[in-house]
Amino acid sequence: MTAAAVALPAGILVASANAELREQLVRKLPSQRGPIHVAAGGAEAFARLGSGNWQMLVLDRQLPDLNAEELVELTRRHYPGIEVVVVDSGAVEEDTVGAHSGMHPRPRLAHVSRSNETYERSAPAENKEHALPGMIGDAEPMRRMYRMVRLVARRNTTVLIAGPSGSGKELVARAIHSLSPRAGGSYAVLNCAAIPETLIESELFGYARGAFTGAAQTYAGRIFAAQGGTLFLDEIGELPLNAQSKLLRFLEQKEIQRLGSTETCKADVRVVAATNRNLPELVERGQFRDDLFFRLSAFPIEIPRLAERRGDIRKLAAHFLDRFGDKTPLRIADRALQMLEEYGWPGNVRELQQVLERAAILAEDAPAISPEHLVFNFQQTSKVRGQVAC
Repeated sequence: MTAAAVALPAGILVASANAELREQLVRKLPSQRGPIHVAAGGAEAFARLGSGNWQMLVLDRQLPDLNAEELVELTRRHYPGIEVVVVDSGAVEEDTVGAHSGMHPRPRLAHVSRSNETYERSAPAENKEHALPGMIGDAEPMRRMYRMVRLVARRNTTVLIAGPSGSGKELVARAIHSLSPRAGGSYAVLNCAAIPETLIESELFGYARGAFTGAAQTYAGRIFAAQGGTLFLDEIGELPLNAQSKLLRFLEQKEIQRLGSTETCKADVRVVAATNRNLPELVERGQFRDDLFFRLSAFPIEIPRLAERRGDIRKLAAHFLDRFGDKTPLRIADRALQMLEEYGWPGNVRELQQVLERAAILAEDAPAISPEHLVFNFQQTSKVRGQVAC
């Protein structure tokens, strides 16, 4: 039997987090284009493109994880034979995909041509500094950061993300991966502060069978687990010095040697590291290798503190309250919002999320979050309450 005889039938892949939209599209898309399958997000859709014989990809512009425009570009680059249609609203336009005239509201569609690779859009081109997947905010410091991420994502350059705890360093690392040509590959994470010093080398580089008591089988390690993709090293400032030298060798040679083995093996892995510590200060103290610091910081990205982007607090609060509302989004009173905007937020976005989650619980059936529902984590509470009361 020939390969052509067993090939999977051509089909359509629909990507949207909106279940109602997916159902509408499945009902209205032309069956002659082949079987129709669905994905709940952009990352899932992109991963499935390599495992089927697809004719068309239909994308919801409001994807929960990836930016639709970036996903269009990735699809065009890796799968140029697939036709892509971007849905701007909650239904399918009848003259494009066969919807009947009673459907409402009528959508706008953006079409990606396979022949000349032009991206014909029904709306003006989006700002290249719009939010990254999973991130909210358009304050100037954030827009600068978005631009930096998009510039470096397409390359293999090592990235060092600096920012305080709770500011979203892992979200930035995931965005770099998802917007890169490695998006279809693995994404592995190692928190250097969470692994005991005696185990971190074996966890990072792996070990051979019999390398130590209890090593009953060979373990590949986190680096090799990210083969073809991205390794995110969180809290890199906590990495012990002996592991730092091995990490530097990997970054320079792209080779790893497992504990208890004399063999080396190549690993095609991009490294993104993050820290909330002052690495130059650690270098001066002799606690961090200067050569590793310079190798990691080939492209540094700094995440602003929430206090430096107060204009985003209203949007962030609306986002969190929408998640915490039982059935409908919770409202927030003006005085309570003023308290949020004037608080110092030493715990950054993570603290804002915790404060609003507590407030949603304390509010019970109240029509809106009020000042009495806000319980802050740190010592600025009385100062903020006093300012609001004045």
